Amino acid sequence: MKFLDHARVELRSGSGGRGCVSFRREKFIEFGGPDGGDGGKGGDVWAEAVDGLNTLIDYRYQQHFFARNGQPGAGKQRTGKSADDIVLRVPVGTQILEEDGETLIADLTRPGERVLLAQGGNGGWGNLRFKTSTNQAPRHANPGQEGVERTVWLRLKLIADAGLVGLPNAGKSTFLAAVSNARPKIADYPFTTLHPGLGVVAVDGREFVVADIPGLIEGASEGRGLGDAFLGHVERCAVLLHLVDGTSATLVEDYRVICAELEAYGQGLAAKPRLTGLNKIDALDARAVEKAVKALRKAGATDVLPLSGATGQGVQDMLRALRARIDATRAEDAIPEGPWRP
Repeated sequence: MKFLDHARVELRSGSGGRGCVSFRREKFIEFGGPDGGDGGKGGDVWAEAVDGLNTLIDYRYQQHFFARNGQPGAGKQRTGKSADDIVLRVPVGTQILEEDGETLIADLTRPGERVLLAQGGNGGWGNLRFKTSTNQAPRHANPGQEGVERTVWLRLKLIADAGLVGLPNAGKSTFLAAVSNARPKIADYPFTTLHPGLGVVAVDGREFVVADIPGLIEGASEGRGLGDAFLGHVERCAVLLHLVDGTSATLVEDYRVICAELEAYGQGLAAKPRLTGLNKIDALDARAVEKAVKALRKAGATDVLPLSGATGQGVQDMLRALRARIDATRAEDAIPEGPWRP
């Protein structure tokens, strides 16, 4: 299944059915009076977050969702049938934006959350509704209310506990494959990861979700490489794991490039709790590892842990550190701000 995290869809709710102009006509009843029924309601258009989806690929091949109109009313006080609603099923973590791509309509972060995107029109009143003591034979009815037509954008931001960031070939995919059942593409050339991936990690009997995104390069915020659009998938993470290639001759520069790109992207990513992993230590001796750790700390990196995704060395220590930081961050987010008031 292809990964798609943006989609543009056209929506239209149904119009209400028109009211009916009708009079009761039965044998031996001289004054039957009006009996026109109301029109039915037009269908609504909803969006609902559901489990089991992790891409918006369904909305690549179908971009138009038009609800049916309500049926018109009929005589003998019969109300027209209301139209069925249309429900757009989207992955958990989907944001819905206006046509400008910036104004947020809804952010569906939990399964079962729903939002009304286009309300169907109400059915028109039949002439029975207009009967009064002074107008006992009304000969007019209301048309149905028009439906709503709009264009919205769907933008998926994956929900994960920890996010992997780093330069291409820093070993992010190797790390994810080593700690989870995910099977990302792994090769010895840059940009092997072309779309985000998720993996469920277990450590000490507990699980959390890790997101891997394509590597960043200097100037990604200006569109170089694959750009920085995929950083949106780690915005919701409680902690970032910044992997650095320990065999790189420009170790400190590599670290600073990613920090600069996170800062340029904004959205609070640079301020998120972050662990730094010195990866590929299986290719270094103990002295080189110690020297690299000191250089990263001098450059401003905190919580630097050496590891090797290929051999598993130091991986469990990193997972425990991630789990502890996730718990601490989620606990802080759960604390309400300000004094409590009943």
